[in-house]
Amino acid sequence: MKQLLPPAHVPLWLLILLQVAISASSLVVEIVAGRMIAPYVGMSLYTWTSIIAVVLAGFSVGHWWGGRIAGLETARALRITGWTMIAAAGTTAGATLLLRGFAGPVIESLPHPLAAITALSMLAFFLPSLFAGVPAPILTVAAMRDRDQSERALGSMFAAGAIGAIAGTLLAGFVFVPWIGSVATLLVIAATYCIAALTCFWLGGTSPRKSVLPALAIGLAGLIGLGAQKLPSVCDRESSYYCLRTVDLSQDPQNPVSLMVVDHLAHGISARDAPRIMFTQHAALLDALPRMRMQRTGFTSFHIGGGTYSVPRAWADRGISGITIAEIDPEVTAMAQNAFWFKPDTATIIHGDARLALRNSDQRFDVIVGDAFTDIAAPEHLVTLEFFDLVSQRLAPDGVFVMNLMDNIDRLDALAAVVATMRQVFPSVEVWTEASPPSKGERRVFVLLASAQDSPVSAIDTPAPDVTRFQVLDTAFIDSILNSKAAHILTDDHAPLSFLMGFDPVLQ
Repeated sequence: MKQLLPPAHVPLWLLILLQVAISASSLVVEIVAGRMIAPYVGMSLYTWTSIIAVVLAGFSVGHWWGGRIAGLETARALRITGWTMIAAAGTTAGATLLLRGFAGPVIESLPHPLAAITALSMLAFFLPSLFAGVPAPILTVAAMRDRDQSERALGSMFAAGAIGAIAGTLLAGFVFVPWIGSVATLLVIAATYCIAALTCFWLGGTSPRKSVLPALAIGLAGLIGLGAQKLPSVCDRESSYYCLRTVDLSQDPQNPVSLMVVDHLAHGISARDAPRIMFTQHAALLDALPRMRMQRTGFTSFHIGGGTYSVPRAWADRGISGITIAEIDPEVTAMAQNAFWFKPDTATIIHGDARLALRNSDQRFDVIVGDAFTDIAAPEHLVTLEFFDLVSQRLAPDGVFVMNLMDNIDRLDALAAVVATMRQVFPSVEVWTEASPPSKGERRVFVLLASAQDSPVSAIDTPAPDVTRFQVLDTAFIDSILNSKAAHILTDDHAPLSFLMGFDPVLQ
């Protein structure tokens, strides 16, 4: 078989198209990587930092390797590129299998979360990025070689790579993940790489006799992809934001109890027949403290984050109305309705960012509840001086703001920073937690209560689900923590809450 398109006459438009397609595909993989790792280690600043670093490392090695290949005769370089595209297809399709098979052992062997996140990113996504990085210098050299105005060809190839990266980012976030999910998205990308491989073999003049091995390799990549597709999904629902699962905790099938898992974290628990019982400490405090302060059922509330909707459900069951909930993910609301017995007609639900919803509202609420914080992932725009000032503007004169927070008992940097920031706005800032001695290394649940005056009591007993005593920490003790930490005021310009929450003392 004669070569149909001699390398010297490969159309520039075709090389540009290949560059766009491969660049777009590689960025889709980078975005999907965060979504796929989240069910194992969560989604946080550290997750994205690790993924971006690993992907860029893969691209860098791939570009270096591709530069060496680009020095070869064009047809041979294109054939080698075809093989690297098959490798990219196979490793991309196999990323799901690697995560399913090795995430557990990696996390168990690397107890520090940052080490586990980095290791999983390397395991699943370094090789796909490496192989996807190889074609760029090869295609660029092929576009410039033996052409007039090669400088224009160089600029066109760089522009094609950037356009592809933009397209891939948009496609991943707005099309692929919401419509078909992460695993299917990787299979689409693997198929794209296979098409790119066939194109490169064709441009490189691969004869029918020598096409058998590439065909077998592409078939193997397809089998890997089919194997990944056959695996049961780790998510009951995969939304644009989270991997959502429902776990049945019922000991008695006649009295169902459900757990919502958001990414890798237990997010909330609800019982069908006991809507007023809270099963976690933070939910128990978020439920009990506002009711203790209001001393009535006729109060209005704004809830930042829905989750299992346990607190709004409990309040509705007590006859409390005027409930507004800002939940960014409609799929979370749908799951709360279908699996956690929340009745949507008992509240006004806003699907969007809570800060934006609060800013756009002119209503003043008796209670504002902040329940959007999990582990080392925290929405930093909801803990700043500017946000707390907005909250104070939306509170009634005798209103209260409560929010949950987790921090390492050996550090308390995040707690100190948030309390110091809240004190800039509210005359009274109380820190509530379980009335029990702390243990070394414990990540403890705190609930902060801010208002114009102190609470009338310093301790409460409430089910969590067993009756538990919670107390407010002494003001002098909190002052000593703030003084020892030289607590930083969090602002929209600088609010490193994830950093303050996420590192263990061993790293100091």
